[in-house]
Amino acid sequence: MITPLRRKMIEDMQLRDFAERTRESYLGAVKGLAGHYRRPPDLIAENEVRTYFLHLVNERKLSRSTLRVQLAGVRFFFEVTLGRKWPVFDLITPKRGLTLPTVLSREEVQLVLSAVRSLRVRTAMLVAYGGGLRLSEVRSLRIGHIDGKRMQIRVIGGKGCKDRNVPLAKRLHRRLQEYWLAEKPADLLFPSRYRNSEPLAAGTLQRAVRLAAQKAGIRKNVHFHTLRHYVECWIMGSVLTH
Repeated sequence: MITPLRRKMIEDMQLRDFAERTRESYLGAVKGLAGHYRRPPDLIAENEVRTYFLHLVNERKLSRSTLRVQLAGVRFFFEVTLGRKWPVFDLITPKRGLTLPTVLSREEVQLVLSAVRSLRVRTAMLVAYGGGLRLSEVRSLRIGHIDGKRMQIRVIGGKGCKDRNVPLAKRLHRRLQEYWLAEKPADLLFPSRYRNSEPLAAGTLQRAVRLAAQKAGIRKNVHFHTLRHYVECWIMGSVLTH
């Protein structure tokens, strides 16, 4: 059952057109705070928020990126949903660390793709790799977004709610045609196996990539997002020939 306070926070995020994953992350941050003190979050004081983030830093040792998400969610709840402008949020400033993305070689990508049995999942991975698309963007693709005449993929509502066109390689286009002939998707390009009106679950795609990397014997920290980080365009062309 959704409490009135949680519903208000959800509506506040909807009014700002936050992405689904952002809303889930923010709600999870507030839930974590409430769970720590075992009481509703609106009854938590400013000094307790400070103590909680010290706990996340010193005891749980969360990464900077995770801390930023936690801070953003808790701050949104107190400042927007409750209207409390507390100075403590200006004191909590986890800096962005410079980290290099995990990049797979051509051979490693081939091994990962070969370890995926599902044509639907494998094609989704190829689109992410070949077009540099995010997980949410791949899941949102529809048949009409593939423009074979202009050789473009139309990405609707990407990061920052921006639309963009992505070049469509000939080999990737051919793979998409083969996929369509085999699966016959009606609207969503990669629908759920159980409901055609819903996209493949994000968890399904994430798990598939991790399991494929494990089967391929790749010890790098591989996620679906890793597929966006290709080294050169020609690598994609070579991969798609296999």
